[in-house]
Amino acid sequence: MSMTPELDQRSLADLFSLSGRVAVVTGGARGIGAATVKRLVEAGATVYAADLDEGAARQLADAFDGSVTGAPVDIADSASLASLADRAVAEHGRLDIWVNNAGIYPTTGPAIDAADDFVDRLLTVNVRGTFAGAREAARRMTTGGVIVNVVSTTGFRAAPGISAYVTSKHAVVGLTKNLALEFAPLGIRVVGVAPGVIDTPGVQAQLAPLKAAGLDVEATMTRTLLGRAGQPDDVARVITFLSSDLAAWVTGEIVAVDAGSLAG
Repeated sequence: MSMTPELDQRSLADLFSLSGRVAVVTGGARGIGAATVKRLVEAGATVYAADLDEGAARQLADAFDGSVTGAPVDIADSASLASLADRAVAEHGRLDIWVNNAGIYPTTGPAIDAADDFVDRLLTVNVRGTFAGAREAARRMTTGGVIVNVVSTTGFRAAPGISAYVTSKHAVVGLTKNLALEFAPLGIRVVGVAPGVIDTPGVQAQLAPLKAAGLDVEATMTRTLLGRAGQPDDVARVITFLSSDLAAWVTGEIVAVDAGSLAG
């Protein structure tokens, strides 16, 4: 008997379709999260846009025809994540896709001046929150599924002034690979995306002091191999692909979405 599986006879559209699947996107109210919610819905999924800002999540959901539910979540609280996962299963009978997108930004400044409480908070949200989200999702993915972790290109390189953030994203790279190993027997794929600098409200807020100091932020953001700044939808499209059966043999990998910034 051949060890080579039969060619999947489904059409390209069927392989890409997420019809009938239930997805959760943390940090889903704005930026990459909101763009991901939109693309997952377009692919056919029913989506929970989950966010610490419940009002913003509900406002986003109002723009859709019932295929999106705005839900509260605090990824620093494992019980909140478990409640969210339980809600998805209770309301739809399944959980298929979980996108760990929520996180906080690199505002530590020089490592020598970093305060313990801020470092603890950043690692709690970016690392433990991602770990707990993946764990709670996997516990409820009884027929398999996909977990997507939003990492960063700083998960692969150093950068001045953001040591705690870089530490957190390196940790999520390792977490993604190890969870892929552990969850594979459960039929769960675990993958990551590593955005470069993406033009989101959060990033603009982080760059505001540099802009005030005279840096041409727009010119800096467009200095990529592709000659433009990254947009939330650039990342959302890759997340949607990884969530679909088109990526059925992809797990334990981190896909850079960075216009080649890691290339040189």
